[in-house]
Amino acid sequence: MALNQSAAELGKIGEKATENYLLTKGYQILDRNWRIKDGEIDLVALSREQVIVFVEVKTRSNNNYGEPLEAINSQKLRRMQRLALAWLATNQKLGANYRIDVSGVLLGRSGELSIDYRTGIL
Repeated sequence: MALNQSAAELGKIGEKATENYLLTKGYQILDRNWRIKDGEIDLVALSREQVIVFVEVKTRSNNNYGEPLEAINSQKLRRMQRLALAWLATNQKLGANYRIDVSGVLLGRSGELSIDYRTGIL
């Protein structure tokens, strides 16, 4: 249980860091950890250009198992697409401009964070 709790805490740190990153870029956060039976969307934001942005955040404490973004495969992106459409339908925003972004967060030993943010992955 401690390992899962630690992973969950690490994930929350990455999500908060990504949220702060988006806020500094002028984004508005619309939703956090939106969940349905098919999965979860980490962050939903609105860009300055009024594009709804769905963000998948992957956080790691080291590169022993590769870079954080390497964990996002095509299957995960297809799931994100389905979840994004479900969010848009649930929030009566079908037809709105949207995109899917990813954020890879690496938490160093001394607490420093690095964010690899990529826009328009899908």
